Amino acid sequence: MKPYLSILLLIVLSSQALRMSAQSLLLRVDSFLTQRYNRGGIDTAYIVRPATKWTVRARLNESGSMFESEGLDNGRHFKSEMEANRKTTISLAVSYMGFTLSAALNPAKLSGKYSDFELNFNSYGRRFGFDVIYQDAKNFTGWFDEEGMERIELPDGMLRMKTLNLNAFYVFNSRRFSYPAAFSQSYIQRRSAGSFLLAASGMGQSITLDWEQPMKLKMTNLGIGAGYGYNYVPSKRWLLHISALPTFIFYSHTSMTFGNDRIPLRYHFPEVIITGRGAVVYQWSNKFLGMSMVFNYTNVGNKNNLAVNNIKWLVRTFFGVRLGKR
Repeated sequence: MKPYLSILLLIVLSSQALRMSAQSLLLRVDSFLTQRYNRGGIDTAYIVRPATKWTVRARLNESGSMFESEGLDNGRHFKSEMEANRKTTISLAVSYMGFTLSAALNPAKLSGKYSDFELNFNSYGRRFGFDVIYQDAKNFTGWFDEEGMERIELPDGMLRMKTLNLNAFYVFNSRRFSYPAAFSQSYIQRRSAGSFLLAASGMGQSITLDWEQPMKLKMTNLGIGAGYGYNYVPSKRWLLHISALPTFIFYSHTSMTFGNDRIPLRYHFPEVIITGRGAVVYQWSNKFLGMSMVFNYTNVGNKNNLAVNNIKWLVRTFFGVRLGKR
């Protein structure tokens, strides 16, 4: 046999061997994911896995945040409110056996009308789940009102805020109550059920206000608590979810300066971080349509000195199709 024919034959055999090895590996991975996906531990009269492997989901996401402060300055009451420009994104997600890959597009950012940065990452498991939200925003507008003075309008660009919100939960009744049924649609809730929830929350924040005198505020808060979630199934096609997770702050470290003055922000019970969630899902055949909401509220300090409130929210409208029989 000529040398070049031997080399060609070796290449063909090698490619076939690699293809067979790749197919074998994919089959093993698929088998592992299938076993994991079909793992028991649930009451199938209440929750079940979809009868498909793939889920394709399109989402329209709307988010916003607000910063409020209130207190006393030399005996005079003051209050301010700042709200960031809302962010709208369009995303497409593809899920296979509970694993999801998604991509998002912000039309306003592409056109130069939105310059803030925001990252949302969440995971909703049957027993455990969490949200991680990071925001670097400087497109805030608002007002400042002090007793005996005219209200001051605060224009865009004066305040910059960097915020990291973390919240996690543990579901006690995971056999019958499913968070994923409402938020990732990787389960289907067949009958109404609720569960007590264990919760942990955290928030880190850095704020800079470029005004007559520069103001800087840094906060770190950690909280633990408990709450309750409920999935209501009025009919075969509908699912309504609501849950609240209040946590009480047990660790708080704050530093604030206004000009050359340091303003104390003393701990005042109860200081809280509250996470609320809601969802509505309508499903028919292999399709589903719905809306979900996540709301974070943080309150620290007191109005006799200085109180700070943070509000962060995210609303998602989604449409999905389930494909590929298991």
